[in-house]
Amino acid sequence: MRHYGSVDIFLEVMGTAQQGDMLVIDNRGRTDEGCIGDLTALEAQACGLAGMMVWGCHRDTEELIQIGLPVFSYGVYPAGPQRIDPRDPDAQTVAYFGSFTVTKGDVVFADADGVLFAPGRRTEEILSTAYSIWRRERRQAQEIQSGRKLREQLRFDEYLAKRSADATYTFRQHLRAIGGSIEE
Repeated sequence: MRHYGSVDIFLEVMGTAQQGDMLVIDNRGRTDEGCIGDLTALEAQACGLAGMMVWGCHRDTEELIQIGLPVFSYGVYPAGPQRIDPRDPDAQTVAYFGSFTVTKGDVVFADADGVLFAPGRRTEEILSTAYSIWRRERRQAQEIQSGRKLREQLRFDEYLAKRSADATYTFRQHLRAIGGSIEE
């Protein structure tokens, strides 16, 4: 949903949310106000939401930590909005998050490193790819811990030799060629 300076839109959206939904809040990336805080998080938790993603800032950080509901935002700003903007008719069904358009049919993946929005129809493909990458990287990490450096695993000297002979040869091409892709 898109935020226009008042919490009433949060309460409206939460009234129709399903257990486990994520509340994606478009506050236009504003860093001059904290558009959600502890009361919004407590209400979201009481409604069974799984978390909140804010394209903008939050406030009440200590309380949010105590509440334990996952909240992802661009940062902290201590004061709430001091404005009320007119609402678009689709404010409860479409949110923008940077260059992404997020709708109810999309899924949200989030962890300590950030947030990813994706079309719901691609969930299985994304999870399968992510698991494959995770497994590969865990094997590579174990190899490093066992004494086999990543440079060796990825045949980095071979890559440097090829790049020296062909300036257009990229590391990603090399990784694909040896089956060691870690950057895609």
